[in-house]
This record gives sequence, C-alpha cells and structure tokens, in this order.
Amino acid sequence: MRAVFLGVLIWSCVLCLDFNYHDNESLENFLRNMSQLYPNLTKLYSIGKTVENKDLWVLAIGRNPDTHQPLRPHVKYIGNMHGNEVVSREVLLHLIDHYVTSYGNNDTITYFLNNTVVHIMPSMNPDGFNNSDIGDCFGVKGRGNKNGYDLNRNFPDYFAVNTAPTQPETSAVMNWTLQIPFVLSANLHGGTLVVNYPFDNYPNANGITKYVTSPDDDVFVSLSKTYSYKHNNMFYGNHCGDVFPDGITNGALWYPVTGGMQDWNYIQAGCMEVTLEISCCKYPAPQTLPGFWNDNKQALVDFLMRVHSGVKGIIYDQDGKVVPSATLKIKGRELVSFRSSKYGEYWRILLPGTYTLQVFNGINVTERSFDVHNGQATRLDIRSWTAASDSTAMHQGGLLLGYIPILPVLLITCYQMKLFFFN
Repeated sequence: MRAVFLGVLIWSCVLCLDFNYHDNESLENFLRNMSQLYPNLTKLYSIGKTVENKDLWVLAIGRNPDTHQPLRPHVKYIGNMHGNEVVSREVLLHLIDHYVTSYGNNDTITYFLNNTVVHIMPSMNPDGFNNSDIGDCFGVKGRGNKNGYDLNRNFPDYFAVNTAPTQPETSAVMNWTLQIPFVLSANLHGGTLVVNYPFDNYPNANGITKYVTSPDDDVFVSLSKTYSYKHNNMFYGNHCGDVFPDGITNGALWYPVTGGMQDWNYIQAGCMEVTLEISCCKYPAPQTLPGFWNDNKQALVDFLMRVHSGVKGIIYDQDGKVVPSATLKIKGRELVSFRSSKYGEYWRILLPGTYTLQVFNGINVTERSFDVHNGQATRLDIRSWTAASDSTAMHQGGLLLGYIPILPVLLITCYQMKLFFFN
C-alpha cells in the first residue's frame, strides 16, 4: 500500500510545475513529460538546432495535433528570443500546463483546443539564456545568440537591406513558419510592459520614430488591445518609466527596427504577429514569477482565441480539387498578401464589416464580397474557379506576370512613397 501511495505521489509530481527558473535540460524534460502524459493532446518536435547544437523545441497542443482537420487554424507563441529576457520561458511553460490540465475540465479551453492547434516554443535562444545572469534587469549579456547576433534584428526586412548573416535559429524559425499555415502569433520579450504591432520599420528610417500604418492597422490595434486589456495592468500604459496609451504601440513609433520577426511574419508568411513585452526587469528574481503568470494568464489565452474571427474558407478549382498556394488579398489592403495552405485553406483576421476577397493564381483572378460579424469567422469557399480573361484580370487587379500583379506592384511603390513623404 505504501509503495502504491509513493508511486502515485511520484507520478503526480511529474505534473508539478514550480515557479522557478528552469534550465534548458529541465525545460526539455518538462516538455517531454507533457508529450508523454498527454499523447492525444500534444506533440513535441524540434524545428532545428542552435549554434551550440541545442534543439529548438516546440510543443503543439490541440486534439490530435498532428492530424489535419479542415480549416483548423494554427497559432504560435515564441519566448526567450533574447536570451536574457527570461520571464517568457516560465510563463509559456505555465500556459502549457494550464492548457493540458484544463482540457476536459474547462468548456472554453476544451472547445478552443478541439478547434485550434497551439504551437509553443518556450525558448528561441537557449544559448543566450545560458549566458545570462539572474537579477540583471537592464543589461545585454546573453541577449544575442552564441555568435552574438540579435535574433530580432536578423530577419529579412521588407523596407531595408539587412546585412546581418542569417543565424541558424532564424533560419529554423523561418522554415518552420513557412511550412505551417500560421494565422496568429506573438513573440514574448522583457524590458517594459506593452504590446508592439507592425510596422516596425519604413524606408530610410534612420532611427526617426513615427507611426507607420500597415494595411491591417485596425486589426493590429484591436488584437493588441485584446492582450493589454486582458492583462491585469498593462492597459494602464504607465509602467517601467514608459508611457504607452492603452498599453500598446506601433513598432516604428516606439523605435524603428530593421530585421524584426513580427514584420517578416506579417509580410512574408501572411501571419499576423505582435511583440509582447511582459516585464520591466529582464531577468527578475524567481519569487516574482507567480505574479507574472497571474498578470498574463488570461491575456495569453484570450489573444489566441481571436484567430476564430474574420474570414476563412477553402479554394476549389473547376474539378472540385483544392487549390494550394493561391495568393489572396483583401481589397483595399493589397500591400500584404497571404496564401492558401496545401489543403486549399485560408484564414484572415478582420474586424466586423464588408470586404472583398481577391484570389490570384497565375492569370486566375476571383473576387467575392462577404460580411464579417462580431465573434465569429465567416465561411467563404471559392468554388468552380475559372481562368479570367486578360481584360478581366486587368480590371480585377492587374495582368499577372507569374504570381505578381502589375497594379499591386505599383501600389506597393506608391505606399512606400506615401510613407516617406507624408508620414
């Protein structure tokens, strides 16, 4: 009887997640334990290696997460991108624990995980973490990877040439993001309390701060406020010696960044991403961790739930086959496109209103109007897709050369000129 009791106690403690800092080995062990304890709800995988050959671990959470379910969106959180900004590592471990222990017990989270796959990477920079010092609130030791590069200045930039050599961590994240059709994302940092949203940069920025509006600025503001107002106090906007109305800021208005991850996700991968700054001190004392989890818990959950809003659908050709890799745009927001998945699926987060979806593939152009209502995603499938004539293609968005329409190219140029001359 005593042996049985001890066995149950030991087994239950596998589930115990304390409020302390977990080194890279402990972090990996926790993720492995979760994947073994919840095999039908989680899948552990590595997206690649760091400079020091450490795995970049991701835990996918959702009902049978490695099984494709039509129109089930994928979302992600990435923590510890700067190795010395460590609160996110622990907060994301507790989010994992919250998800798996709430499944089947909390109706909202159960429904969410039945209809969403959440991918969580607690640390994008485990090498930098190993070089960081507890109690260092404002320093930069451990910020970069083993080669000393800032990973949040290492992505290809739409507005400027990024001359920094691409690091293995960056390559791994880009390849991963382009393989999975992520719809919504956030990367977590430390140093202040604010939600930062695109654009982070503009042409010839030269360090001059100004508001640089993206085509989906209304959506990004709304997403950012979802997080800041669900956070226990971020929305006050006066933390860490900074002032951010509503606890949010446009990236370039705060300070321009070349090579940031959130702009790359949005422009190149079609995934709406924001940056979450969740602690004034970058590496605070461990006894503060319960407070950080309590402050961010509901915000982390509610932010990802926003993926189930806007529009979604599947694209079919004349033969009823799905159309993968079709280029899609929302009319009036043509600067940034997105693509259908290999199953022909697409998703786009939008606020309530009336919109027109444009679908491009070669010379095929289709437009469909639709309405978005509050609290739900509109289903809009494109069926019996037929090729448009050249004149129709010109009328609907420009004659396509390969996958690039002439008119949107001109729109991009005009948009950049507008940013440069009028903002």
